[in-house]
Amino acid sequence: MRILLDECIDRRFAREIIGYEVKTVPQMGWAGVKNGKLLALAVEEFDVFVTVDRNLSFQQNLPQFDISVVVLQAPSNSLAALKPLAAKLLVVLDSASKGQVTIVAE
Repeated sequence: MRILLDECIDRRFAREIIGYEVKTVPQMGWAGVKNGKLLALAVEEFDVFVTVDRNLSFQQNLPQFDISVVVLQAPSNSLAALKPLAAKLLVVLDSASKGQVTIVAE
């Protein structure tokens, strides 16, 4: 399973996602690409898109994208705030449905 981390997530969070191939938006050369175009690019190479953007599901028609979207809900997007969500993220990765949002919160 290939996972793409949104650019709003600290790249060091990738180390917390053990057992999966993880890339960041900047690593892919997609920094600054807006959500609709970003999801279209991600579908070609990834199975899951992880973000902290809570508005993504309201801004995009997610069922048209063949990718699972996981939204991390933490007090901030700092590494310290996101790290406690890593274990829950690992649990939901295999069951996240394509074209839908899965919320991971404390």
